[in-house]
Amino acid sequence: MEEFSPRILPLLWRRHVPARKAVGRPPRLSVDVVVTTAIRVADAEGLEAASMARVAAELSVATMSLYTYVPSRPELVDLMVDEVLWSRDLRSDDGFRPRIAYFAERTFAMYRAHPWLAEVSRVRPPVGPGTLAETEFLLAAVATLGLPLRGLSPAATAIASWVTSAARHEAESALLRRTTGLSTDEWWMQRGEMWESWFDVESHPTMTSIWNAGAFDRGADEQAQDAYEYGLDLLLRGIEERGTEGSVERDDRVP
Repeated sequence: MEEFSPRILPLLWRRHVPARKAVGRPPRLSVDVVVTTAIRVADAEGLEAASMARVAAELSVATMSLYTYVPSRPELVDLMVDEVLWSRDLRSDDGFRPRIAYFAERTFAMYRAHPWLAEVSRVRPPVGPGTLAETEFLLAAVATLGLPLRGLSPAATAIASWVTSAARHEAESALLRRTTGLSTDEWWMQRGEMWESWFDVESHPTMTSIWNAGAFDRGADEQAQDAYEYGLDLLLRGIEERGTEGSVERDDRVP
């Protein structure tokens, strides 16, 4: 069973505590340098390439010396993830929709710059400043609608899940293109015989009607973008409507 190690917390929050006065010879490296190097390797070659040994080699140090700064590979990955989450610099004083648009723009840009994020589960995120900054930003955005306090977290989580899922999907497509040399459209074209020889129009009447209407003519990436925008608009409309329905006691809303 995976156990939580509190040693990761001082590393995640290293910039948010007063720096201790150095005693003796200054260290050759820092946690920041190790994490930045690991991110650079992962950006170029994928997450697997960013091993402790590889990062140490990039820094021209022995692998064991790296453990002085980061205790293990899983903790290094946590630090990498939280670092790129923090790099979005989520700050905005605009209204609800502009804030969500900004969050989406920054999130997609983050996954495009760091496609290896699609290889990391977000189910149990690192509890660091990057993760908490996202949560605070989205809660504050939803709070502008006047929702009850109990409704803020579900609404913010729904938005984060939808946007992040779409960004991860795009990043996963980029990773597959890098590893296979094929775009998603080319992958589907290779399977054209299935449609010609095996697809039964009588068993799939709705799909056939949509196909004949030309609704599948757009490429896979374009269809994914269409679905993302369609779903996000419906989601935001529903949340906005919740903010205007009925009356709620004032002390159950964000002041």
